[in-house]
Amino acid sequence: MNPGEVTLDDLPIRDDLRGKSPYGAPQIDVPVRLNTNENPHPPSPALVADLAEAVGRVAGELNRYPDRDAVELRAALAAYLGHGLTTERVWAANGSNEIIQQILQAFGGHGRSALGFEPSYSMHPIITTGTSTEWIHAAREEDFSLDPGKVVAAIEEHRPDLVFVASPNNPTGTAQPLGTIEEILAAAPGMVVVDEAYAEFAREGTPSALTLLPRHPRLIVTRTMSKAFAMAGTRLGYLAAHPAVVEALLLVRLPYHLSTLTQTAALVALRHRAELLGTVDELRRERDATVGWLRSKGLAVADSDANFVLFGRFPDRRAVWEGLLARGVLIREVGPPEWLRVSIGTGEEMAAFRAALEGVL
Repeated sequence: MNPGEVTLDDLPIRDDLRGKSPYGAPQIDVPVRLNTNENPHPPSPALVADLAEAVGRVAGELNRYPDRDAVELRAALAAYLGHGLTTERVWAANGSNEIIQQILQAFGGHGRSALGFEPSYSMHPIITTGTSTEWIHAAREEDFSLDPGKVVAAIEEHRPDLVFVASPNNPTGTAQPLGTIEEILAAAPGMVVVDEAYAEFAREGTPSALTLLPRHPRLIVTRTMSKAFAMAGTRLGYLAAHPAVVEALLLVRLPYHLSTLTQTAALVALRHRAELLGTVDELRRERDATVGWLRSKGLAVADSDANFVLFGRFPDRRAVWEGLLARGVLIREVGPPEWLRVSIGTGEEMAAFRAALEGVL
């Protein structure tokens, strides 16, 4: 075989990976990027200076491996989360995606299954398949909520080893009542993972699943510093769970998986959390204003507790997406057919989005 003619189909990859597409939002250089749910506000000069100083302190030790268990970072994350959490109840990895992968490596695998309620975070089934775990799809309601009775029925029918629930949900922004989470915990035979990547953006009074941890040792709550913390480039995800869950993850984690630089950057971010999270209220207001404006244009809009808004319905959503892109605004073509998702940016970016959408409509 001519090496130059070899394609992916010619390689002996696993059968369950054939025909799959890699995850990835389009990376296009345009004036307004509102497609990956980042916090649009960059770190302040004070934070950058603190980070540079902290990196300078550890740079002379980069010939040594990092703290394998990231104890100082986990203690700081526990203090941030509150709820009586301690170091042994918190674990960290390279983004919440590696956290999810480690969970599936420990509790999934060949002959085991994971259940999720779609539309939801598209990496859940991708990582599930990557760990040789069967993915079972269950549907959400028309308004993207979860019907507790149907959820329990799906769990009882399939008896999955893991159940994934995103709250607030991506790409819809829907937050789940704690009562629904508790019904899932009561019905699930295995682990329940509540993905709270966007929890800091939830409306005031929205409770976190962290409050359920003392009563439910098979509950895992995942978080990230990529969204509200505006540290997407750091790649730091973490979870809170029973100490036995963390012990299980130690069995599958790669040695020294969190670099010294990653741990240092995350610790600096936690010290500056008042600044970094200081933009959350502004983004919430911009989100709610965007929801109102889109509805005033006669569009369907999902209620959102996140830093993005899902809106539609468009018979040809690709044409709308391309029309916005032609006007210098990049949003995300994701989720159910006929719907699009816009991340919440600065006031200027959202004004550009509104003007571009007016032109397209």
